[in-house]
Amino acid sequence: MILTWLYAPGDRPEVVAKALDSGADAVIVDLEDAVPVSRKEYARAATAERLGERQPVPVHVRVNPLDSPWGGADLAALGGLHGLAGLRLPKISAPEQVVAAADRTGGVCLHALLESALGVERAYEIARAHPALRGLSLGEADLRADLGVSAEAGLDWPRSRVVVAARAAGLAPPAQSVFPDIRDLEALAVSCARGRSLGFLGRAAIHPRQLPVIERAYLPAPAEVAAAEEIVTAARATPGALALPDGRFVDPAVVAAAHRTLALAARTSPH
Repeated sequence: MILTWLYAPGDRPEVVAKALDSGADAVIVDLEDAVPVSRKEYARAATAERLGERQPVPVHVRVNPLDSPWGGADLAALGGLHGLAGLRLPKISAPEQVVAAADRTGGVCLHALLESALGVERAYEIARAHPALRGLSLGEADLRADLGVSAEAGLDWPRSRVVVAARAAGLAPPAQSVFPDIRDLEALAVSCARGRSLGFLGRAAIHPRQLPVIERAYLPAPAEVAAAEEIVTAARATPGALALPDGRFVDPAVVAAAHRTLALAARTSPH
């Protein structure tokens, strides 16, 4: 289960190498916002060289927008490489963009980033656009600008929308967007707790120091693990719906959630 995704700029191979050894569950090499125009070609070539072989953790690449001067070349250069776990498609606002990317990459796992009001409105259509699409999430910096939103509460509805759309389409729960202040780890923890309450699972990071905070926020607490163990044990003894001694009602959906909690608790932490 991937809880931590660490971004690294594609035009700085030494930073990518450090990201791969950071303890992040997965690394996202960024060819888009983190790379200036003058270094786009170099970033693509350096990333292709890195991904020519298997990597120690899953490596995804955020390519440039498909309608940019570099997006098509990114897909062509990276689509068939052995070390690529997936491509993250920025600024997706229509299902046709996902289909076009899937047609050009031959079965590579795709992840759509919704960064506009239109993208959020079409979240479910996008989530169902193609079998190659395996994930959906928000690009909150661009979305804030599009909506004119400054307060955190202003993003609650788009966040819930993307969670519901992903789950309705049978995709994994989305990961939260990055938290831009790498120094304020307390605020990061509060934001992660809020994201978890909305249905997110894990979070992208822009600095290794954020990784342990994200992981702690998304791993179940001891009380949650104990409650899940009690539910699973009771369900094994009495199949079907039942009531626990404290009055909690347990049905198959609750049992399934308890199994997910225990699976998450059992993951081996790199931190």
